[in-house]
Amino acid sequence: MKNIIFFGDSLTAGYGLPAADSFPARIQEKLDAAGLAYRALNYGVSGETSAGGRQRLPSVLARQAPDIFVLALGANDGLRGIAARETVANLRYILTEVRRQFPQAQLVLAGLEFPFDLGPLGVPGLARYAQEFAGLFRTLAEAEGIAFIPSLLAGVLGRPQLNLADRVHPNAAGQRLLAANVWAVLEPLLQVAA
Repeated sequence: MKNIIFFGDSLTAGYGLPAADSFPARIQEKLDAAGLAYRALNYGVSGETSAGGRQRLPSVLARQAPDIFVLALGANDGLRGIAARETVANLRYILTEVRRQFPQAQLVLAGLEFPFDLGPLGVPGLARYAQEFAGLFRTLAEAEGIAFIPSLLAGVLGRPQLNLADRVHPNAAGQRLLAANVWAVLEPLLQVAA
């Protein structure tokens, strides 16, 4: 049995939902239906920033050896306005450390858009930050030569019917769409590794 580690924040954890509704659990259903001998392991922690993930990584890697490692952090960095260079440095560290300890593991990075409405056009610097934030994920994936999910929240972001009342966290239907976004990139990697 091979391991897919989903390392992320509340989007991965399935905030506000039963564990069975999180997108990693939905990926497990797809794996089982396809007869693929993989375990989808959900290491999502609500509220986690990329810096928090960097600190938490050693304990996760000590417990499980990843065959595939899906990194889905950064949303909380964006919500807090953390400088993009800091987010990039933390994400790069995580990817480098996984690669160092488990060179055979396939790495996947999930991209994110700026996670909330920009508000009035006159807010100085906000539009520039949003553009820089959205672009950092693709740039990092290309630089590291790893698989890339263009937008974890594609089809879900900004759609109230697919989110909880907080309008930030996907509901069960939204999590199914997150699973589809991830599966579109993950499935070809599984065929190669099989």
